[in-house]
Order: sequence, then C-alpha cells, then structure tokens
Amino acid sequence: MARNIAIGIDIGTYQIKVVAAEHLQGDKMRPKVLGTGFAESRGLRHGYIVNVSEVTRSLKNALAQVEKTSQLPIKKAYISVGGIGISSTVSQGSALISRADSEITELDLSKVMEACENSIPASLTQNRRVIHRIPLQYKIDGKLSLGDPVGMKGMKLEIKAMFVTCLEQHLKSLIEAVEETGVEVIAEVASPIAAAHVTLTKAQKIAGCVLANIGSETLSIVVFENDIPTSLEVFPIGSTDITKDIALGLRIPLEEAESIKHGSITATSFPKKKLDEIVAARLSDMFELIEAHLKKIGRNGLLPAGIIITGGGSSIVDIAEIAKSSLRLPSRVAHINFPDKGSARFDDTLFAVAYGLCILGLTQDLDDGEGMLGGFIRGKGGAFGGIKSWIKQFLP
Repeated sequence: MARNIAIGIDIGTYQIKVVAAEHLQGDKMRPKVLGTGFAESRGLRHGYIVNVSEVTRSLKNALAQVEKTSQLPIKKAYISVGGIGISSTVSQGSALISRADSEITELDLSKVMEACENSIPASLTQNRRVIHRIPLQYKIDGKLSLGDPVGMKGMKLEIKAMFVTCLEQHLKSLIEAVEETGVEVIAEVASPIAAAHVTLTKAQKIAGCVLANIGSETLSIVVFENDIPTSLEVFPIGSTDITKDIALGLRIPLEEAESIKHGSITATSFPKKKLDEIVAARLSDMFELIEAHLKKIGRNGLLPAGIIITGGGSSIVDIAEIAKSSLRLPSRVAHINFPDKGSARFDDTLFAVAYGLCILGLTQDLDDGEGMLGGFIRGKGGAFGGIKSWIKQFLP
C-alpha cells in the first residue's frame, strides 16, 4: 500500500524550511512528522527572489537534511508563496442559472466565479497571477444563501469572493528554483493561509481573528471570520528592522543586537528602559500598519479572537502586550502542539508554514480537483475545479 506522504517547502527571506509528514490511515492526530530541514536563505529580498541559482543551492541543503532524517527521496512538494508581491482583492460577479428547471449546478458556480474574477480592475491583475479564489458570500435572486448553493433553485446567482494574487515573475522564479533541485511543484499556497492551518483553531477562525506572521523582512497578515479567510496583506517590514534599530540605538554589532532582541545575555551593558523603548517603537509601527488595514476593511476592534502572532519575530519579549495595547484586541503568541510521533519533532512556529502545507496536501487530492484545496489553489485540479468540495469545507 502506498504511503500517504506530503512535503512542504517554505522559502523565506531568512531561512528555507522543509517538512516531510505522513498521514496514517485511521489516525485522527495531525500528520506524523518524518523529517525537517532548514538552511540559511540566499538570493532573496523581502521574500522576493533576486537570484534563482542561490535559492536553489540553499534549498538543496534543506532537502538533503529531510531526506536523511526521513529516509525518503523527495520528488514532489507543495510550496508556499509569500513576500511583498502577494496581496488580495475582493470582487463581485453574477450569472444567470443555465438549467431550464432553475436548479444551480457546479457549472453555474464556475461561471459566476469566472465572472467575478473578470470584474477585477485590470490595474490590479496586470503582471499578477491568481493563486486562490475564495468564495465569501452567495446570493440567489438577491437573497443571501448560507452554505453550498448547488441544488437550490433561482434565476440569478451572485458571488462575493476574495482573490489572492502574486507577482507572476516571482512565482515563475520560485517554481524554477524548486524544480532546479529535481523536485516537482504540485501546487502553490499563500504562506499566511498555510500557517493558519496549524496556528489557529476552528473556534478562533469562526469568531474572527487576525494571524500576523512577523518574518525577517516582511509582516504578513490574514483575517478570518466565519472560518473563512476574508483579507490578506503583506507589508515590507520585519524583525530585521528591529535588529537594526537596536544596533543603531545601542551602538553595537548586528549579531549582538539580534541576540539581545531575543532576550539573550551579552557582554554589553545597556539601559533596559532604552532597549524596551527601541523595540516597542518598531513593534508599534508594525501594529499601526495592521490597525490601518483592519480599519480599511472595517474590522478594527471587532475581532473577538484577537490577534495571534507567529513567525521568527514572535519570540520578542512582551510582544503580545504591545499588540494588545496597540490594537485594542486580545493578543497571544501562537503555540503549536506538534505530534509526538515520528523521527523528527519541533515545537516552535518557524516550521508552521511548511507543516501547514503538508496538512493541506494530505487532506485533499489535486488529481481530481477534490478536497480542501480543490478550486482553492492553482494546481492540477484546474482554475475552478472542485469548488463544491471547497465550499463544504469552509462555509456554514
């Protein structure tokens, strides 16, 4: 019997993380981690690839670690797409029901989603590729439809959907860097959405929350409500900016500033109050960006589950308190309870994106467009394949 194994590759500005995981039949736990690997990134800036060959060399090092610990050859993988080139836009579209008896079919869902995508202004899609099409709301003859509209009857179907896009050249370079290692890319998933599958609970996503991933040079956020991602944005600011501020403010080397940022004891003596002020000032800038975005979409102060912080920058001391004060929302740092089985284990959020990719890959089958990601990501299932299955997963 073939083993149900998935590989997740997260190519970040600071590190490349790879996870191999296996789902055992009948096991209700999260997939067992078979191996992990990481390597220092080369050839990236703000999550954007500037040198494909350097990225490929770094990725080969991470893949070699996974193959060694898992004793598996890596031939196919799911990859994350992040960086400042990723963004989201919400659009609306409508279509008349095609059947004579007015019953809504999956073909009607595909038609209305296509009409919705075509209504996006050209300025927002130029040189960009849609990687996620996420239905937010359906209306049948002007009345709100909760859940899957297939099988219901009406004359006109309307949809409101979020489209996650990325720079086409960046995606092309990303795929090229991975395939140069001999690994086939099965599908691409936005980094914040992949991370959400292991850092957020279903209750948090239903109530409403924002996941903030503080990376080395980027800050990415995704907003959830009613168990659906409703907004996604990436800002060109990250934990490296805090390190630079500390180095300048305390007049110390960058390496020492990085250690101090994470609370390590160093030989340098400095006023703790001054350090706290430096860190708090930069974190406040980050949370102001999040606050402005939440205000833009009308959700500032209105997310009961608050903000959940992940990524390398989440280890900064007192970050949850600063977030709570800045956003006036409940705040906490994400903690992941990874399965205790397998030949590899990890207990921090650095691998959240890569492990989330594995979970997504193991809970669906792109070959027929079905499952959690069918119609949700651009893959073998086609642009609009399996939308019905996706709706059943996410809509009430």
